Amino acid sequence: MYIRYLGFLLLIWFPDLLHAQSAKQSCRTPRLDNGYFETVEIYPDGQSLIYACDKGHKPAVEGWWATSICENGNWSHTPQCIDEKACIPPNIPHAEHNQEQDWYKEGHVFRVSCQKGYEHKDRNATTTCSNGAWTLQLVCEKTSSACGEPPKIPHAVIINQEYQDLFAADSVLQYECEEGFTVEGVDTKKTIICISGNWSTVSPCRSTGSGSTVGVTNGGHTTSTKPTGRGKETRPSTGPDESTVGGRGSTGSGSTVGVTNGGHTTSTQPTGRGSSTTSGSNDRNSQPLLISIGNCGDRPVIPNGDVVETGDKYLKYKCVAYHELVGSETVVCYSDGTWSQTPVCKESFCVINPAQFAGYNIQFYGSEYMEEGERKYYNCGWQYFSSLFECTNQRLSVTRCCHYSDHRRGQCKTLPLASG
Repeated sequence: MYIRYLGFLLLIWFPDLLHAQSAKQSCRTPRLDNGYFETVEIYPDGQSLIYACDKGHKPAVEGWWATSICENGNWSHTPQCIDEKACIPPNIPHAEHNQEQDWYKEGHVFRVSCQKGYEHKDRNATTTCSNGAWTLQLVCEKTSSACGEPPKIPHAVIINQEYQDLFAADSVLQYECEEGFTVEGVDTKKTIICISGNWSTVSPCRSTGSGSTVGVTNGGHTTSTKPTGRGKETRPSTGPDESTVGGRGSTGSGSTVGVTNGGHTTSTQPTGRGSSTTSGSNDRNSQPLLISIGNCGDRPVIPNGDVVETGDKYLKYKCVAYHELVGSETVVCYSDGTWSQTPVCKESFCVINPAQFAGYNIQFYGSEYMEEGERKYYNCGWQYFSSLFECTNQRLSVTRCCHYSDHRRGQCKTLPLASG
């Protein structure tokens, strides 16, 4: 009787625990065409299923056998056997593509785009499935114009971007000073830009109280305390409070304050070995001041280009298809009301004219365009034979019809008419 009540109490006290235990679902035996495995009617959660494929087929993952795991009622990957000449998706770090399939038929052309800050190695953007393997290993490598992580700015945080270790050229980051600090004594926010592999000059965050005149009462006399290059300088004064001399408050860091001392007005400044400078002036002159784009008039118009992103102080452009952007994709507004230099969208493609290749048995569907750097295989009428077309510097390079194995070894000769 006691055990029965104990079980009832546990059911009341720990319903979430019991629900979590019962939520784990088993998996049913999957259907596997052209393959085999040890058949079990029900696979508990966490149970592995190992399978292999019949001759002429292979698993839709790496290896000649594969393992799928039951994960709460679903298999970690659907066990399936595909034609041995098909290909599974290539693994290309820092690449993006919209062809999300488990596998691809022979002859499929796989195209990728590299993430921002990366570019195609040797301008190769496509690869073709041929006899179970990809004809080319695509690589996305860091561009020379990209920047690493931005410099650490004391008393500031980046506010418009999550952390990453690589940024594309023309990336604009905004940072904000912590409370009690400003940039150049005015703003709490500032931007830095990635330009040709380097970050633009950073204006530091300075304390709003740095270098200010502080009135100190000492034995009935008012003294002025200033930071100097060799410690603090304290001078007695019998005049009015120095924070409101001449009817004006302290000008803050680097300011000159008139002090009345025995009927004479003296000037005290923060110094470094006697020199008098205005703090922050060099920082302001080291880089153009950026302001809101609303102060620069009409937006620049770029033929064959469009604005794809708008910020408070910048515009970002992108070219239409078959055009290449030359120059910085980011245009900013300067404090004098002018725009920074705008980029240019130049033509960047090749045209395939089937008539030019008459007699070579290459199969076309009419005139076609190829983007700069694109590689594409065209069938030649015989199984496993194709011709490789490449667009480089707006000129076509075309091989004769070759077997896929010769393509992989680079033994296919170039047609003499392809350079025209």
